[in-house]
Amino acid sequence: MVKSVNFVVLGKQDIASEFGKKGTVTDLSLYDRKESDIIKTWVIPSGFPDKIQPLFQAINLAEYVIFYVEKLDKFTGEQIIALDSLKKDKGILSHTFDVDESKLDTMIKGTVVEKYLKVEPEKIKEEMDKLKPLTNNDPPAMVVDHCFDVKGVGTVILGKVTNGTVKQYDNLKLYPLGIDVLIKSIQMHDDPVSESVCPARVGLAVKGAKPDEVSRGDIISTEGAVDVKTEIELDFQKSPFYKNDIAENQGCLVSVGLQIKAAKFSSISPLKLTFEKPIVCKKGQIAVILKPESPIIRILGSGSIQ
Repeated sequence: MVKSVNFVVLGKQDIASEFGKKGTVTDLSLYDRKESDIIKTWVIPSGFPDKIQPLFQAINLAEYVIFYVEKLDKFTGEQIIALDSLKKDKGILSHTFDVDESKLDTMIKGTVVEKYLKVEPEKIKEEMDKLKPLTNNDPPAMVVDHCFDVKGVGTVILGKVTNGTVKQYDNLKLYPLGIDVLIKSIQMHDDPVSESVCPARVGLAVKGAKPDEVSRGDIISTEGAVDVKTEIELDFQKSPFYKNDIAENQGCLVSVGLQIKAAKFSSISPLKLTFEKPIVCKKGQIAVILKPESPIIRILGSGSIQ
């Protein structure tokens, strides 16, 4: 059985090219390499820092973080806050020669990044190779990151198996639309396979859904494995770095998994968000509220879905 490990590369993103071969490139760029029976994937938020959204999507695709800091600025701060918001506590931290280590230590103090293994740059790959695949036996689920039409094949969906095992000929549901989809075939690292175990990156040829019905962040799973909602309540913590007030009916963007959806504050205490379009979620999942137009910090706060 082929196993998988997924990393997000933050800070100095171009080191990903030293680890794997470049694959899909959009506002997320993917690199991968197969080593014996393990496929390793590195995702970088290539649309960041211009946009905040790819940062959260890239982090949500990974089990492990490679954070190679090359300068201490507000974007480094945003990456630290993003990792802390999403409770990504498994990672490797390194920095270039010209970064002041004591200042970096101050920036990460009290965050999950403080728990990362600190290494010299030349040791990143060696330590990364020690990190083991993380899997589970939950009902099958996959999160979508890209979708397109392939001549002679039909709808092809790229994404990550987040739970359990997805098998060829499985009949599953595409959420939030609730469409029935049949898994016609599965590819991993361009090789056909009959099944893929989480956290595998896969390409699925599916029957039942057209490319224009599939969006980044959609979930393919067994029926009823996820919730589809237009309002959620959060156990909310505002970021201490976001200084503006929030008010009812104020607009924002919300990151849940790979979904980035427009919402309004329908209540402040308790904090409730109402979405323009349905969102796929689970109780306990982390939602992060974003204000992309904010000039200082674009992360307003976060909380688990109640």
